Amino acid sequence: MKRRAGEREKKMKKKKLLEELGKDRLPYMTPVDADFHQLWKSRYSKLIFRKSDTVPEELHQMVQEAFLTLREHDCFFQDLVRIKGKDFVTPVSRILIGNPGCTYKYLNTRLFTIPWPTEGYDIKYCSPQIHDACKALIRLNDYLHIEAVKALQNLVETKEINNTTVIDGEQNFATSLAEKGSVSKDESSCCVQADNYRCLKNRTSYNMTLLNYMDPLQMLYLKQEPYFGMGDMAVSWHHDENLVERSTVAVYSYSCEGSVMTESDEQILKGRDPAVWHVGLKVAWDIETPGLAMPLHQGDCYLMLDDLNMTHQHCVLAGFSPRFSSTHRVADCSRGTLEYIFGRCELALQNLQTDLDSMALSLKSLETAVIKQVEEIHNEVEFEWLRQFWFQGKRYLKCTDWWLKPIAKLEEFWRKMEIMTSLVLSEFRKEERIEEQRTKTIRCFLLVLTERQRLRKEWTARCQSEAAESLPEDQKPECHPLWADDECNMSLPYDLEEVIADLQNLVLWVE
Repeated sequence: MKRRAGEREKKMKKKKLLEELGKDRLPYMTPVDADFHQLWKSRYSKLIFRKSDTVPEELHQMVQEAFLTLREHDCFFQDLVRIKGKDFVTPVSRILIGNPGCTYKYLNTRLFTIPWPTEGYDIKYCSPQIHDACKALIRLNDYLHIEAVKALQNLVETKEINNTTVIDGEQNFATSLAEKGSVSKDESSCCVQADNYRCLKNRTSYNMTLLNYMDPLQMLYLKQEPYFGMGDMAVSWHHDENLVERSTVAVYSYSCEGSVMTESDEQILKGRDPAVWHVGLKVAWDIETPGLAMPLHQGDCYLMLDDLNMTHQHCVLAGFSPRFSSTHRVADCSRGTLEYIFGRCELALQNLQTDLDSMALSLKSLETAVIKQVEEIHNEVEFEWLRQFWFQGKRYLKCTDWWLKPIAKLEEFWRKMEIMTSLVLSEFRKEERIEEQRTKTIRCFLLVLTERQRLRKEWTARCQSEAAESLPEDQKPECHPLWADDECNMSLPYDLEEVIADLQNLVLWVE
C-alpha cells in the first residue's frame, strides 16, 4: 500500500510540474556555461566528480577488461520490471555483482548478486575470465570506498554538510556527555572522531555494484528528457531505491569512445553535446533551480554523497557510443539476504512438529498470531524470493551456479510451509463448534490466502506477458515444476481457489 501511495504521489508531482511548465523548458547548465561551477558549488555540492586521469591506470585497465569480458560472455541482461501494474523491458542491460547471498530490489524486480570472490565462500565461476572480472570489480569497489570516505571527511571539515550532518547523532551524544561532565572534552573529541569515522565508513561500505550497459545506436527508441530538453535519456529521472539512508553512491563510467564520433559535428547552439554521455541532476520537484548536465568520458567517476540521492534526482543522458557503468551502493539488505530469509523460514517451521512414532506431521499452535506469521512468511518466500528468481530465467547460470543450492533449500522450506497450510485447513474442517476466537483465526487466514491467490495469478500473467515473450529464450521466465500450472497444480496439497471458497462459506455460515 505504501509503495502504491508513493507512486501516486510521484505521478501527481510530475503532472503538476509539467502543467506548470506548459510548453516551456527549465534552464540547465553544462561546463561551458559561465555560471556552471557556481551552480554546482551552491546547489549540487554533494556531487563529487573525479576525472579519469586521477584514477590509477592499472585499475582502469582491469575494470575495462572486466566490462568487455562480461559482455563477451553474454552476462548483461535486460530486466523485466513492473511499473504501475505493467511490465516493461529495460533499455539498459544489467548485472548485479556483490556480497554472496545479497539481493537488490528495484521496480518490483529482485536481482540476485553474482558473488564476487569472498573469503570463506566456495564460488565456482563458469570460466576463469568471469572470476577475474568479478575480482577486478571488487578492486574498484575498494578504491571507490576509500575515495568516498575522503570526500565525506572533506565535506565535514569544510562544514558543507552542517545542516544535514552525516554524524549528527554521534556529535550531539558526545557533546551532551561532555557538558554533563561524564567525560572530559578531550575524551569527547576522541569519541566523536571515532564515531565519525565509523559512520562515514558504514555509509560508504559498498556491498554490491549494479553494472549497466547500453548501445544507444541499437535502440529503436529512447525517451526524451521532459523538463529541460536535455535530449535522449538512457535512464529516466529517479532516486536510487532501497539504499541505507544517506549512504554514498559511487559510479565509474566507461564509454567506448572511438567506435563512433565522440564530439557532435552538429553541436547545438545551447545545451549539452548529444554525442557525449552525461549524468543529469536536478533538485527534486523544483522548478526554480537550474538543472546540471555533467559530461562523462572514458574512466570518469562521480560520487553522490550524504543525502543527495534523497533531495535530488538524477538521470543518465545517452551519447552516441556504447557505455558501461559500475554503480556501487550500500544496499539496505535488512530483508534482502539469504541469512534473513533462512531465519524467517526457521521461525515459521518452529510451529511444525513430527510424531516420533507415526512420523505424522502436526502444528504446535493454532493461535491466530502464529498462523498469520507463518502464512505471511510462506508468501514472502514464494513471491519475494522463489518466483523472483525463476522469473529471470537461467540468466545467473551464465556466470555461476552458486545460487542453485540456497534456492533449492528455500524450495524445500516452501514445500513444508505448503504442508503447514494444509494442516491448518484440516483443523478448520473438523466438525466441531466454531468459537469466536476460531472464527477470527479463519478470517485472518483467509486474508493471507486470498492475497496468495491474487499474487499467483499476477505472477502467472507476468510470465505470459508480451514483454516476457519478447526476451531471448534463456532469459524468459521459467515455468518451474513447483508451479508449472497454477490453475491446477497437482504438486500442491490443496486447491487454493476451492479452499478460499470453502472458508468464505464457513465464515458466512457462522455469521
